[in-house]
Amino acid sequence: MGKKILGISAFYHDSAAAVVVDGKIIAAAQEERFTRKKHDPAFPFNAVKFCLQYSGLAIDDLDAIAFYDKPLLKFERLLETYYAFSPKGITSFITSIPVWLKEKMFLKKLMYDSLKKVGSYDKKKIKFLFPEHHLSHAASTYYVSPYQESAILTIDGVGEWATASICHGKSKSITILKELQFPHSLGLLYSAFTYFLGFRVNSGEYKLMGLAPYGDPNSEQVKKYVSTIKKELVDIKADGSIWLNQTYFNYATGLRMVHAYKWEKIFGFPLRKPEDELLQHHCNLGLAIQQITEEVVLLMAAEAKKLTGADNICVAGGVALNCVANGKLLTSGIFKNIFITPASGDAGGALGAALAANHIYFSEERVPSGKMDELEGSYLGPEISELDIRLTANKYKAVYHHFDNFTELCKEAAKLIDDGNVIGWVQGRMEFGPRALGARSIIGDPRNEDMQKKLNLKIKYRESFRPFAPSVLAEDCETYFEHKGTSPYMLLVQPVKETRRLPLPSNYHALPLREKLYYKRSDLPSITHIDFSARIQTVHKETNPRYHELISEFKKLTGYGVIVNTSFNVRGEPIINTPEDAYRCFMRTEMDYLIVGNYLFKKTEQPEWKKTDNWKEEFVLD
Repeated sequence: MGKKILGISAFYHDSAAAVVVDGKIIAAAQEERFTRKKHDPAFPFNAVKFCLQYSGLAIDDLDAIAFYDKPLLKFERLLETYYAFSPKGITSFITSIPVWLKEKMFLKKLMYDSLKKVGSYDKKKIKFLFPEHHLSHAASTYYVSPYQESAILTIDGVGEWATASICHGKSKSITILKELQFPHSLGLLYSAFTYFLGFRVNSGEYKLMGLAPYGDPNSEQVKKYVSTIKKELVDIKADGSIWLNQTYFNYATGLRMVHAYKWEKIFGFPLRKPEDELLQHHCNLGLAIQQITEEVVLLMAAEAKKLTGADNICVAGGVALNCVANGKLLTSGIFKNIFITPASGDAGGALGAALAANHIYFSEERVPSGKMDELEGSYLGPEISELDIRLTANKYKAVYHHFDNFTELCKEAAKLIDDGNVIGWVQGRMEFGPRALGARSIIGDPRNEDMQKKLNLKIKYRESFRPFAPSVLAEDCETYFEHKGTSPYMLLVQPVKETRRLPLPSNYHALPLREKLYYKRSDLPSITHIDFSARIQTVHKETNPRYHELISEFKKLTGYGVIVNTSFNVRGEPIINTPEDAYRCFMRTEMDYLIVGNYLFKKTEQPEWKKTDNWKEEFVLD
C-alpha cells in the first residue's frame, strides 16, 4: 500500500481535514459542518476524526501529517510588515501577536496536544510536513485534475508572503514560476470592496459577485468608478501583477480593511452598513471591481500561458470561487481546457497539503484514473445512514413515508417540484467545498417565476438579489446554456441560451433594483441572473446517480432536464451535515418537504415545532 497522509488546514478560516492513501482521496471535510460554526478556524478535531474513521486509519498508521502553510514564514511577514509600517498598527500588533505566539509559533506543540484529543499515538512516529500555502492551493487543483501537464494559477488574499502564483504542473512535479507578494493582492482588493459595500470579509465576497450584474454596464458612473480605482487604488501591469496604493488600505497593520473616510472621498458615498438598502451606486461600484478582477485574472492567465506554453490551466485560491471571472477565462480561449477545484479556498489547502506531501515530498508517481477528475464529484464527506434517519425521526416524533423503490420516490419528488414545492434533498456523502452539489441541497422548479423570491425570503432568509444556480443533466447542458463542456462544481457562469431569453424593456437598466430583479428574463426565470447568465452545475450519472435520476424524472414529467439548487442551510449557518441538521433546518423554515435517503417528510404532517428554537439567535448573519 502507498503512503497514508492526513492533510490539515486550520487557525485562519475554514479549517478542514483530508486523508489521501496511495494518491487517492479517501475523505475530506470542513470543520464547520460538524461544529455548526460558519468558517470555523479551530483545529478540525471532528473533521480529522471523521477522515481517519472513514479511511480505517489510526494516527500511528499515518506516514505524514501535512499542514497547509508555513507558520514561521507567515510570522516573519507579520513582523516585517509591522516594522515597515511602524509606528502605525500598534493596536493591531498588540492584538495579534499573543495569538500568533500561542497558536502559530508553537504550532507543533498545539498539533500534538490537539491530536491527543482525536486518539492516542506514539509521538516519535509522527512526521509533520509544512508545504507553502500557495503550493498547497496549486496541489489541490493540479493533482486532482485530469491533466498530465498544466499551467496552474492560484490567487487569494495572502498565504505567507505570496498572494498569487503561476506554477507549471508536469507529471508528479509542480514548479513555481512567478509569485505576487503581500501587500499587493487581488483577493484583498476584492475583500476591501466587499467590506466597503457592507458585506462580511471572508464570507461575503460571493454576495458582491452576485450584486455586480445589477450595475449598469452602460452607465458613465461605472466607467468613472473603474477609472478611479485604477488611478487611486491599483496599478495593473501587463503580466497581471498589481500594485496597491497602501495609503487607502488598512489591512496590513490595522483592524479594518480600508480607511473608509478616504474611500468615501474618492467614490462620493459613505461606507454601507450591512443591513442598509442597496442603491444603484452600490451596484455600479460592485460591477466596477468585478470588471477589474476579471481583467487581472485574464492578464495573469495570459502570463501563465506565456510562461508554460500549456494547453490546460488549473485554478485555485479564494479568487477561483469567482465563477463569473472563471466563465470569462473559459470563453477567452487563452487555454483549451480549464479545471477549477471545488474547495478552492483555505479548506482545500488541507487536501492540497496531503497531495503535495504524497507527490513532492514522498515522490510518489501520479497516475490519473481517466475519469473526469479524481474528486468523485466532491462527495468526500460523511455519509447518511438509514439508522441516523430513523433515530432523528424518533427523537422529534417526525412523521415520514418510506419508499422501498428509489425511482418511485424520484417520481413523487418530481411531481412535488412541478407543483411549486420547495424540497430539502439529502443523499449520500456530503460535499467538500462551499457549494451544495445535490447531496445537501434545497431544490425547486426553475420555471417558477416566484421561486427565487420564495427561496430567498422564506427559506434562506437572505438578500433578495442573491441568484440561484441550475443543476442540469450533463447531457442536456447545451439545450439551456451557451456552454459546451462540463461544470460539475458550479464554478462557471455562462449565458442562458438566446432562444430561451425574453426581451427586456428599453429602460431596463434605469429601473430600481427590485423591479429589475422580478422582471421575467427567460423561460427559466429563477436561475437566469439579471445579465442573462447562470452559475451552472452539470449533473453526472457516474458521480451522483441519485440526483441524476431525480432530474431525469423531472424531465420526463415536464420536458425540462434542469432544477434549481441552493445549499441546504439558512443565512449564516454552515451547510447541513446530518439528518438531524436537515430536520431542524426544515422545521425552522418554510420548506414544504424534506427527502433524506428514501424517507419523505411532509411539513404539514409534522408535530408543531417549538417557537423558542430560533435559528436567528443561533447563527450570526453572514
